[in-house]
Amino acid sequence: MCLDRARGKTLWQAGLEYSASDRTHATNPQCSSSPVTDGKRVYAWLGSAGFIACDLKGKELWRRELGKQDHVWGYGSSPILHGGLVILNFGPGEPSFLVAMDAATGKTEWKVELEPRMPAADVAKAGELPKRADGAVRSDFFGSWTTPVIVRAGNRDEMVCNLARRVAAFDPKTGRELWTCKGFADLAYGSPAPGFDEKGPLVVSLGGFGGPGLAVHCGGSGDVTETRRMWHVPRTPARIGTSVIHQGHIYTVGINGVAECLELSTGKPVWTQRLAGKQGNNTIWSSPLRNGNQLYVMNQSGDTFVYRASPNFELLATNALGEDTNSSVVASGGAIFLRTHQSLWCIA
Repeated sequence: MCLDRARGKTLWQAGLEYSASDRTHATNPQCSSSPVTDGKRVYAWLGSAGFIACDLKGKELWRRELGKQDHVWGYGSSPILHGGLVILNFGPGEPSFLVAMDAATGKTEWKVELEPRMPAADVAKAGELPKRADGAVRSDFFGSWTTPVIVRAGNRDEMVCNLARRVAAFDPKTGRELWTCKGFADLAYGSPAPGFDEKGPLVVSLGGFGGPGLAVHCGGSGDVTETRRMWHVPRTPARIGTSVIHQGHIYTVGINGVAECLELSTGKPVWTQRLAGKQGNNTIWSSPLRNGNQLYVMNQSGDTFVYRASPNFELLATNALGEDTNSSVVASGGAIFLRTHQSLWCIA
């Protein structure tokens, strides 16, 4: 959908017909994946219905059928643009892969297959993993909903992606794997958070569903688990959103509505604070947005919290929309855009 920025009027809609249905969790609507634009075209992944590119007037330019995406919790990754390519993490169901398409034509430039399910050997020996009603191990508690990020490391660009059990970097031009770091969670929800320290560029990856978290310096080659991993924690609070790094600290929010400030160098907590909203549901899937030294994050009731990006917690405001949402706050041109399950809001 394209809406007039000043008035909110719908200018055009485009889409793909799809008669079947995609499985998903009740808390994950079918519109979780965000579109992306390069100022010439708009690109959107519509799950099993396929991938579509339109011009800025809504005319379809190309479409791709990438296969059926099937997972009990649905999908959530969004496409990114880099170097004339539109890149997508197609998963976490069967099949799962990273794919780069020519932004102008939709032609596949490279494709990297990923494991869509927990390895069979691990399922067979797993005694502590989640079980189905029939007692079988939930092997679908595995996969990546992550949107990749581009990090500049030395003289090259790296596309870093949180994958099941590892964080990995790929050459965005060719798809060649550059490095991998072990020890990540079975469930990869949020994106890697890029940052810097005295040694150079790094990413912080915090697992979903209470899984492990880690920080790793970019720019390596091969398995960098022992050489470039800064720290590793075996269990973190369950979270969906992506963290923010600012002035030596990591700011993150858990599903339970608890915000945290962590030391970038160690991953150790500086403060922990519950964000109590006005509408009753304090669950948070949103990623915090940083504007200067302020952070903005929404809970599922549509309460937006504004607090300091500081090692000393300070809540500045709580603003209620009264509409359910899983999305994050977006700022553009002096305005804030908020998408709920019912509406799109512009506040300026």
